[in-house]
Formats: sequence, C-alpha cells, structure tokens
Amino acid sequence: MSKLKVAILGSGNIGSDLMIKLERSELLELTAMIGIDAESDGLRRARDRGYATYTGGLKEFLEKSPDLADIVFDATSAKAHIRHAKMLREKGKIAIDLTPAAVGPFVIPSCNLGMHLEATNINLITCGGQATIPVVHAINKVAPVDYAEIVATISSKSAGPGTRANIDEFTETTSHGIEKIGGAKKGKAIIILNPAEPPILMRDTVHALVQDGTMNEPEIRRSIAETVQYIQSYVPGYRLRTEPIFDGNKITVILEVAGAGDYLPAYSGNLDIMTASAVKVAEELAKNRLKKSAV
Repeated sequence: MSKLKVAILGSGNIGSDLMIKLERSELLELTAMIGIDAESDGLRRARDRGYATYTGGLKEFLEKSPDLADIVFDATSAKAHIRHAKMLREKGKIAIDLTPAAVGPFVIPSCNLGMHLEATNINLITCGGQATIPVVHAINKVAPVDYAEIVATISSKSAGPGTRANIDEFTETTSHGIEKIGGAKKGKAIIILNPAEPPILMRDTVHALVQDGTMNEPEIRRSIAETVQYIQSYVPGYRLRTEPIFDGNKITVILEVAGAGDYLPAYSGNLDIMTASAVKVAEELAKNRLKKSAV
C-alpha cells in the first residue's frame, strides 16, 4: 500500500512525540522535520533516524524540498500558524494544525472527520477540546444541550512555552468548538495548570445542561460510552474516571487522559491526545485519497 508523505513543522515536545507515532503508521510516511533550533532534541532525533531536517523554518523547507510532503503537521504556535497557513496553501499542501489558530475547519475524529476529508487546512482545536467536546457532542445527540462548560486540568510540567503562549486562544477556540461541534447553544472553557508533584494526569470535567424535559439517562450513558470507546481506538489512555453523574437536567462527566509514553511522560496526556488525533486525521485523509485514486 502506498503511503502519503508527511512532514512535521516544530521540533519541540509535540513534534517529537508525533514523529514516533508516525513511524508506526501504515498509511503515512514521515520524511522531514522542520524547526528553527538546530540543537533541539527533536531535530537531533530526526537526524539520527534518517529524516531530512531543516533549521530555517517552513520557508526553507518549501524553497528547497516542497515535494517531500503532501501533508504538513504544524506543531508551532497559533500566531505562527497564521503565517504558515498562507505559505502552505500557496504551495498546495494540506495543513493539519495542532495549534488553536482556528484557520481551517474544526475537526474532532469522533464527531465530524468525515465532513472535512477534502479540507486543505484542518484545525484540531485544543487538547481540552479533543478530550471534552466529543462528550458534549454525545450528549447533544440524545438531548439538546443548552449550556456546556469544560474544565481542563493539566500538569504544569506538561505545559511548555507554546501551550502557555496560547492560553487565551485555548479558551476562545475551545469555547467556540463546544458550540460549533459539540452542539451546545453556549459553551465555556477553562484551563488549569496544576503544579502538583508528582505531576498529575490530564483530567477534564464536562458540565452540561440539557433542555428541560429531554433527559434520557440510559441513552445518554450509551452515547457517551460509544464515544469513549471510539476515542480509545486511537488514544488508549482516554477513559471515564466515574460513570456520568445526573442531577436534574445537569450531567457531569469526569475524564482522564494518560499519555502513551512514546516521547512524553504519561502525565502529558494533554499533548498525547493532540498528536494521536493528528495521526488519526491524517490517516483518514490518506485513506480518502487512496480511494479516489483507485476509482
């Protein structure tokens, strides 16, 4: 089976973890890592693994070796992606955006991936969004959600410079995703960086208020369970910490995400769910392209 060529833009923790996950893919062929710090651990590991490396950023890659990738994963920052998106579009490359820049359509594999298989720029929202919006979406399929609030708590150690620089974009983009993909009439997102030692696993709480008279506990439980099972197919460390809690027209769901330990420690589930989701999306894009080429 032929593979789709991909490159990683950003040689930090997310890019390094993504590199290891991509090596296991049967549909994607990693060819290059692009960064700006020649001494970064990510670029060093990429060189050691035999991948092409670039230290002049995306501009150098597109000038020297644009044919090395059909898809470019952007693991830099929201502000940088605004610039990168234009450059990639002009070169006809597909961008999978792991920043909260919100340039392209919001995509969550368990919710709406099939709607955007022809998109040229896909936004993965945020780690909190990937973890919690599917639950809101699952509830909304059964009972209309009037309001949904999510609280994403991550270890301070797993929040690098990029995450910290994007806090404002995190809350805004995730809140919008709760409404646009989750289906809630109103959404709110909160992120907490927990400095506890030893570091905690990523934990997320979803509070949803459904319309009066629409509560159906058995169907909501079933819908949430199906969604969790699907996400576990590509994020094995994703799980419910407790059964959903029902109180009148309010539903509370508590989640936990443990990382796979590829490059990042297990407590960095917030980063792991982003890289795992990125690979899942890219593989579905690759399947779609292979189907089209076979016709």
